Amino acid sequence: MDLAIKAVFFDIDGTLLNDRKKVSETTQKAISELKNQGIFVGLATGRGPAFVAPFMENLGLDFAVTYNGQYIISRDRVIYQNQLPKSTVYRLIKYAQERRREVSLGTSMGLLGSNIINMGTSRFGQAASRLVPKRLTKFVERSFKNIIRRIKPQNLETLKTIMREPVYQVVMVATEGETSKIQDKFPHIKITRSSPYSADLISQGQSKIKGIERLGQAFDFDLSEVMTFGDSENDIEMLLRSGIGVAMGNATEAAKQTAHYITDTNNQNGIAKALSHYGLIHLESENDFLSDDENFNKVRDFHRLMDGETNNTPRVFGLEEAGHRADFKLEEIVEFIYATAHSPEEFEGALANLHAALDKAAKKVQAKEHPESPLVGQVDALVDLLYLTYGSFVLMGVDPNGIFNSVHAANMGKIFPDGQAHFDPVTHKVLKPDDWEERFAPEPAIKREVDRQLRKALRRQSDEANSLRED
Repeated sequence: MDLAIKAVFFDIDGTLLNDRKKVSETTQKAISELKNQGIFVGLATGRGPAFVAPFMENLGLDFAVTYNGQYIISRDRVIYQNQLPKSTVYRLIKYAQERRREVSLGTSMGLLGSNIINMGTSRFGQAASRLVPKRLTKFVERSFKNIIRRIKPQNLETLKTIMREPVYQVVMVATEGETSKIQDKFPHIKITRSSPYSADLISQGQSKIKGIERLGQAFDFDLSEVMTFGDSENDIEMLLRSGIGVAMGNATEAAKQTAHYITDTNNQNGIAKALSHYGLIHLESENDFLSDDENFNKVRDFHRLMDGETNNTPRVFGLEEAGHRADFKLEEIVEFIYATAHSPEEFEGALANLHAALDKAAKKVQAKEHPESPLVGQVDALVDLLYLTYGSFVLMGVDPNGIFNSVHAANMGKIFPDGQAHFDPVTHKVLKPDDWEERFAPEPAIKREVDRQLRKALRRQSDEANSLRED
């Protein structure tokens, strides 16, 4: 799984919105923090563009994949649209009328044509369905069908008038048990649901994740670099195919089984908690100060998650603890040399040089006057390590920012199935769960980012060469 997240998409009902139809203050802050990091933020919904427009404006969102991928917008333009053929829409209307099923037509102005659709697509309808015991599901469906049969068919002329505008999605009142019948009658239509009482009918090959994929092609991000949030059937494909699919705590069981991670509910700041879990934002703590160094804040989030040990007052390391911290750094230095050596013999020779350098460094610092303040001496050495590390990146021509985020996200994945971090009894180093390599190892993300930087550099060099030839 690639954890270099460049874009985050939210379903709306039951996900972005709580049950009071509001975006919580915590979620708003989380979105703002994502935006400040340069991460794209968008919506992926079965709702129409007119419905999502206020959310995009108020939250400063970049995109909205609406009508389950049929209509994609940014805040200032339509990026993609795929209307249903008029003949198909008319056939769907006739089919619905013959069976006394109401339909609504999804246009750029909204979902038009039926008031009863609101019952099936409302959060009340969805929430109510989840409260019904499984043994009573068939009874409820039969009762719902009986209610629908009593409804007077919609006015065909009204629907024909609406059809003059492009139609991107048809919503039909229908129980889950009727899905196969509709599919048999319309094999070239894709059926998806966000409600047990209505079906969303769109073109084959379309979906929320397909819409996100189109945006990725246009704005240079891969599906593996996308995090998605959802709670319903029409979110399942999106949760499955994105780099990280997060199911809300209030999601259907099918959505939860598909997701990579299950967070808290839409009423309990589930979005912010999941983003914090993966290290993309910082959940505020009344005891912690906020550094101007975002990487520092991320690492503190890691320590808070793993062992709860953070400090807000400067303190000096004891010798044993300082030794463990130095051992961690030394391991990475040896790994750096190992990656550089082309043979076991070269590696052994480099190690011998490292031992000699260590002895030389020891004599050099022993010749110095011991610092009056151990705290100042420790901080000075650690800052020099940071500076030298950045210098190495400068000389390599590699921007470490996105790579740091990938490593951070991988470290945040070192939680065991019992929900706790496990530690080496001697060094206290965080241990890795059995499936960590498969799910969270950062090497694929690092390779992807380094390759991206290489391609960008080569394009820049090519452009410069072409410019010189033109001159």
